[in-house]
Amino acid sequence: MDKPIIKCIQLPHASDLPLPSYETKGAAGMDIRVALTKELNLEPGERELLPTGLKIAIPVGYEIQIRPRSGLAIKHGITIVNSPGTIDSDFRGEIHLIIINHGQQAFTVKHGDRIAQMIVQEVQQAELVQVQEQDLDQTLRGQDGFGSTGVN
Repeated sequence: MDKPIIKCIQLPHASDLPLPSYETKGAAGMDIRVALTKELNLEPGERELLPTGLKIAIPVGYEIQIRPRSGLAIKHGITIVNSPGTIDSDFRGEIHLIIINHGQQAFTVKHGDRIAQMIVQEVQQAELVQVQEQDLDQTLRGQDGFGSTGVN
């Protein structure tokens, strides 16, 4: 399978940072760094929009999903608010990360910290067709919603 090519521009405030990269051979996501002009102290419950200093061109038929890094989530309660965040193939602005501190203590974010990961994902656009109730197929679950399948 051919790898999609994603063109990237590193803005001046990120010129000293490495590009996002896969940290291990089997990694699904590339770690993405923040490009800050000064350290940021994120108090418990606070959220912040952090710049990455990257602009990218995602090929049509793909998206990039921004996801939390598990180590930051378990050790410090740092996560992505809209997880996964979606970057569409037609977006050309700077990528920003919306992070939140769900931890018990303040968390300091520094220039170059690997705060999130980006996953390149194939997507398809669907066509919605309006039908009548009787035209929807029936399933065993039916309309049972949140928590309907239980815990064990």
